[in-house]
Amino acid sequence: MNIIWARSIVSVVLLAVLCAVVGALVNIKAALVLAIVMLLAQSTFSTFHKQRLWRLLDAPVYGEVPSAPGIWGEIYYRLHKLAKRWHAQVRQVEQQHSRFIQAIQASPNGVAMLDDHDQIEWCNAISESHFGLDAKRDLRQHITHLVRHPDFVRYLNSHRYEEMLIMRGMGDKRQNVLSVQVFPYGENRKLVLSQDITELERTDAMRRDFVANVSHELKTPLTVLSGFLETMRELPLSEAERSRYLELMEQQASRMRHIVSDLLVLAKLEGDNKPPSDQMIDMRAVLRHLRDDAQSLSSDHHRIVFDADEGLTVTGVETEILSALGNLVTNAIRYTPDGGAIKVHWHAQGGHAVFSVTDSGLGIPAADIPRLTERFYRVDRSRSRDTGGTGLGLAIVKHVLQRHDAQLDVKSEEGRGSTFTVRFPVYRTARRQPAPV
Repeated sequence: MNIIWARSIVSVVLLAVLCAVVGALVNIKAALVLAIVMLLAQSTFSTFHKQRLWRLLDAPVYGEVPSAPGIWGEIYYRLHKLAKRWHAQVRQVEQQHSRFIQAIQASPNGVAMLDDHDQIEWCNAISESHFGLDAKRDLRQHITHLVRHPDFVRYLNSHRYEEMLIMRGMGDKRQNVLSVQVFPYGENRKLVLSQDITELERTDAMRRDFVANVSHELKTPLTVLSGFLETMRELPLSEAERSRYLELMEQQASRMRHIVSDLLVLAKLEGDNKPPSDQMIDMRAVLRHLRDDAQSLSSDHHRIVFDADEGLTVTGVETEILSALGNLVTNAIRYTPDGGAIKVHWHAQGGHAVFSVTDSGLGIPAADIPRLTERFYRVDRSRSRDTGGTGLGLAIVKHVLQRHDAQLDVKSEEGRGSTFTVRFPVYRTARRQPAPV
């Protein structure tokens, strides 16, 4: 600015010198006229650039520097530099704000900002979904006029936000569970954070059910064992009775052993994050094992037919595949009355390897089919225990097939039997070369 003022003084001095020279050479009147004309020209020039300056200040232009001679050129240049710097700072702030908004939008949690009157200032898409809000429509609306859940209204008005609020019956289908907590900040403003914990609640419920089911399943054989031991200790028994009780005790101990064994298998499958190997499985050996186990379990009480393409195989973990397919065959025998038929097919279909077990057993009600792979879920609990089932077989099947990217399909009709079909993906399907003769 000192340079600008210096240039202004120099201009005035030069004008005065010019007028003095004209006055000395011509006359005083001519000098006055010249001075007046030059002052008017300078005034007009200054007025034009003042108006131009006001227009630039009202609507800054960040392109080329406006051209002007003398002091006005310097003013425009300085203002242009200042405006350009401010513009860069504004752009930087806008970019930071945009990144901040994008980060909050990407958050898996709902975020809503309230002013000092609990009116909505802003909310992200997750918060809109959680509370049924619309960020544009509901701007500056009081949040309790829109979220009328009684627990939320009481929580917001209580001003005690140390603990989270659990809200049930939320979301589009009124089936979600939300965890909500309010954090005060600034001048009486509030940040409302929400998280969908529906899956966590479901998992926790499954864990409680699992513990209860395990306790119940182990309690029954332990009670039987305890009762038999007490009987054998306190009552005089014949050798035949003692042998009978020992046989029953052995059955209950075997039952507990099977439950623990299946639980260990499930824990291993659920805890193994490594994908199964691509090792080619000897399906001829697996099918032979399945056939021997089926005939042993049936004891010639069923008609068992194996129809297998022995050259067809898959890649994966042989012990896991044997366990999964074995559970399907075992269930078919257990739930098929004596004299019934079980058919096992192993064949290729559309590039997929397909394993299916069809029985003529009791069938499964349609309402129970979606829950068959739940741990300890049984359609007929009494029959499952009578046949030695643990209620974990189909849960093991589900986890093994998930690890091998295979699909399980169940078709059943009450009183007319069931068909369990396993479809392996094309990239796990292979063919063994026939052994040389």
